[in-house]
Amino acid sequence: MRIPLPPVPLPERVVEAAREYAEGTRTAAEPRNAATVILLRDSERGPAVYLMRRQVSMEFAGGMCVYPGGGVDPRDFDADVAWAGPSPAEWAVRLGADEETARALVCAAVRETFEESGVLLAGGSASTVVADTTSDDWEADRHALESRELAMTEFLTRRGLVLRTDLLGVWGGWLTPVFEPKRFRTWFFVARLPVGQITRDVSTESSSVTWLPAIDAADAADAGEMLMMPPTYLTCLEVGQYADAGEAFAAAEGRTVEMFMPSVEPLGDGWTLSMPDHHRPLVAERRS
Repeated sequence: MRIPLPPVPLPERVVEAAREYAEGTRTAAEPRNAATVILLRDSERGPAVYLMRRQVSMEFAGGMCVYPGGGVDPRDFDADVAWAGPSPAEWAVRLGADEETARALVCAAVRETFEESGVLLAGGSASTVVADTTSDDWEADRHALESRELAMTEFLTRRGLVLRTDLLGVWGGWLTPVFEPKRFRTWFFVARLPVGQITRDVSTESSSVTWLPAIDAADAADAGEMLMMPPTYLTCLEVGQYADAGEAFAAAEGRTVEMFMPSVEPLGDGWTLSMPDHHRPLVAERRS
């Protein structure tokens, strides 16, 4: 199976469903808040990104290559979580969310990254970061977080750690179209792989993981060798324009999130889904 990449021709049934939602004759599913993290490291071909291939059996995006991430849950709202870096109030401005939601999104981003890749964006102080998370005791804690037996606040407190929120940058936001039965309001973050830490194939939701130069990942998707949802493809394409991981991470400085929801727009004699304006030139160049 090959997933068409932007611009994607839409079947008439999807166009008709979108029209019904727009007219108010159907009720859209309520989206769930989620956070995803584009992990970066250097390669000879620019920034490399960490991608997980989701289990084919997964209800949402089965078989797709995605970044680490997942839905926000109640344990992410703990106001007592140990924190270093920009304050929740500053994150609220960057993320375009209220302070409570912003704090939960940052916590979810760090938690999900650790659960799904073994990478922990935390340290013993505001200027240090954990150097290695591969030992059995770290793995036991990761499992406990994943199974929800352990809350992030308890985990950090017990280990004397603080969230290094300065190791995260803001990249963008995507809201699933109204006609999809399962919807997410997803904030995209970026982070550089901390020195000394390694990613591992640990997530129960993935069948395989890989590091690829972002531009090569986009090429693989274009060739039908890798399945991606449009947001993943477009962010790979965008990240791949930078010279290295440091430059890509620096590009997040000053960004704020305006949540983008694809809508139906004309494509020749048919219809397609819209994309953010800043992605259009990149896609047009590849299609020319």
